[in-house]
Amino acid sequence: MRVRQRAATWSLGLTTVLAVAITLSAGIGPVRIPPETVVKILLNAVSVPAGIEIAPLSVAGTLQLPVPTLRWRPAIAFPVDQTAETIIMRVRLPRIVLAATVGFALAAAGTVMQGFFRNPMADPSIIGVSSGAAVGAVAAIVVPAAIPFGLGLRGAAFVGAILTAFAVYLIATEGGRTPVATLLLAGVAIQAFLGAVIAALQLYSGEGLRAVVHWLMGHLGNAGWSDVTITLLIVPVLFVILLAYARDLNVLLLGEEAAAGLGVEVERTKRLLLAVSAVLTAAAVAVSGVIGFVGLIVPHMLRLVVGPDHRVLLPAAALGGASFLVITDTIARAGATEIPVGIVTAALGAPFFLYLLRNREVHAL
Repeated sequence: MRVRQRAATWSLGLTTVLAVAITLSAGIGPVRIPPETVVKILLNAVSVPAGIEIAPLSVAGTLQLPVPTLRWRPAIAFPVDQTAETIIMRVRLPRIVLAATVGFALAAAGTVMQGFFRNPMADPSIIGVSSGAAVGAVAAIVVPAAIPFGLGLRGAAFVGAILTAFAVYLIATEGGRTPVATLLLAGVAIQAFLGAVIAALQLYSGEGLRAVVHWLMGHLGNAGWSDVTITLLIVPVLFVILLAYARDLNVLLLGEEAAAGLGVEVERTKRLLLAVSAVLTAAAVAVSGVIGFVGLIVPHMLRLVVGPDHRVLLPAAALGGASFLVITDTIARAGATEIPVGIVTAALGAPFFLYLLRNREVHAL
């Protein structure tokens, strides 16, 4: 019960931080909007069922059938400026929510990877997922005709990430076992190879070079509600799966032999954690480009505060990652010229990470 209370306390506190970050971020931009106005606009967006109405549905072009549909109405109707409401709901909020979701996913995956490899320097890209996504995205920009099935840039990035993770797993697996050291080395080798592929594609990118570099730096400037919807359909489900295996991840920290002795199905658990983390990272990178340091710094920073128990650390790190990326993306777009958020995460994250290493006791994994 004590662990559950700690997890609930940290989750509630970090959810509050995230809510404040979203509210303040939504008001920052070329048009400044007071926080109280932002709160009213967000509350106005909350709808409740207002009844059922019958709407005709055309079948076979001529036949119309009555179909019941649920009618919604705003739960609260504060008087707000329509221009401010349009700016918040159509321009800023999709980007902010996407930043929170991507940060949430990257930090959660980074937490699992650090526990999986028993290495605080591990991050979500350690098995080449980000590099695979980058190859898919760059190929979609440079040679779009080579991308089958009309996947587009985001679809190509997602597929590239998944295929890379699968390839690394196959290379590292022998006789039904996947040694962690072999997996790590396979990931490093694949990343090096894919880095060469990306460099070659850049050489022939021509006018698309700017778009390629922009994507590789990480950005959220083209966020829309469709991106938010797709990501929100994937990320929470995968996170719940990871959270269900938080205890097993704790046991794996003792070593594979000890974990097996304590009843953990080691290889099955490793496969599941690896697969879910890879898909989680792929879903994030596909819509945001390569954003570094979120999955490395945030889990390590929260581990210094809450300890290594993944039942507490995993939700805390995920919520911390959401707030971190919302804040850094706000900084990225707040200046006279917008810059890729990946630059900001690196510029702010690296010095802070070094500060923590020099001035705080590091919890052993």
